[in-house]
Amino acid sequence: MNVQTLRYYERRGLLPEPQRSLGGHRDYDENSVALLRVVKTAQRLGFTLDEVAELLDTGRHRHPTPDLQARAQAKLDEVDRRLEDLNTIRQELVRVIDARCDSLTNCTCRDCPIPFIELTAVTKGLT
Repeated sequence: MNVQTLRYYERRGLLPEPQRSLGGHRDYDENSVALLRVVKTAQRLGFTLDEVAELLDTGRHRHPTPDLQARAQAKLDEVDRRLEDLNTIRQELVRVIDARCDSLTNCTCRDCPIPFIELTAVTKGLT
């Protein structure tokens, strides 16, 4: 992790400011390193830094985080929607490849799945 990221996390309050060595270097303890792992893991799960900060803040006040389950479910729903979108994109790309499309505007394939063909015909008529 680069220095700018660590300093940014400190400014955001995600990470406490570390003690410094006699030479002025930041000295992160094991708890800070563990906290960094939690932050990065939460980000990999799709949580934004704002969401991570809220969840950490709740935990720091020794309150349970009852909305973690709801937030995790919302993230899972978001991931499922993205997967559906990606699957749709994949299917369309396979159709383009299978049809052997060769142009977005002047495709010569038969049964072109690219919808821009009709759009370009209208655009050409306008010029």
